[in-house]
Amino acid sequence: MMPALYALVAGSFDLLAGWFTLQGGMAKVQPRYIIAFAAGILLSATFFHILPEINLKTDAPLLALGFATFYLLEKFMMIHACGEPECDTHRIGPIAVLGMALDNITDGGGIAIGFGIRPSLGLAITLAVVFHEIPQGMTSALIMQEAKWSRPRMLLVLALAGLLYPLGALLAGFIPAGLQQKMLAFIAGAFIYIAAGDLLPEAHRRFNWKVVSCVLAGMASMFIFKLLFP
Repeated sequence: MMPALYALVAGSFDLLAGWFTLQGGMAKVQPRYIIAFAAGILLSATFFHILPEINLKTDAPLLALGFATFYLLEKFMMIHACGEPECDTHRIGPIAVLGMALDNITDGGGIAIGFGIRPSLGLAITLAVVFHEIPQGMTSALIMQEAKWSRPRMLLVLALAGLLYPLGALLAGFIPAGLQQKMLAFIAGAFIYIAAGDLLPEAHRRFNWKVVSCVLAGMASMFIFKLLFP
C-alpha cells in the first residue's frame, strides 16, 4: 500500500504542474532551471541509488534496453520537456497520450520495486519521478492549451495521467522477486535517457551557468540523500 501511496503523490505533480502552467506560471519562472535541476536529480538517483543495486555484468543488456526503449518513445510518442515560456509544441493525440501512459506506469512500477528492495531506495526513486514529472506536466498543459482544449478537459487528462503512477505500482506487485533487480536495470536505463537525452538538451538550448549550477545542485541533493539514508 505504501508504494502505491508514494506513486499517487508523485503522480499528483503532473496535475499540480499543469495547473500552475495554466495559471500563467510559466511567465513567472524560468522552466529551464527546473528542467536542469530535474536532470541532476535523475542522474544522481541513478548513479548513487539505483545502479549500486543491480548486477551490471548480467543486467547491462536491460540497462541498454531501458535507454533504447525510452529513446524511441521520446522520439516518436512522448511529450518533450519545454524550457521556454513560448516553445514549439506538437499536436497531442492518441500516440502522445500512449507515450505518457507508458512512461507513467513505468515510473510507478519503479517506485514500487524500489520500496520492495529498500524503503530509502523507493523514496529516492519517488523524488526522481516527482522532479522529472514537473516539466512533463507543464509541457502537457502547454500542448493542450495550444490545441484549444477546455480547462476542465485539460485538468481531467492530467489527473488521469497522475493515476497511472499508482496503477504502475500495483502492477509491479505481480513481478516475481527474482525479476525485480532486472526491472530496476531497465528503469535505470530509462532514467539515464530521460535526463541526458531529453531534459539536459532542453535546459541547455541557450548556455547559462545558472543551468549548469542547477544540474549540479540536483546531483548534490540526491548524493546528500544517499549519505543521510544509505
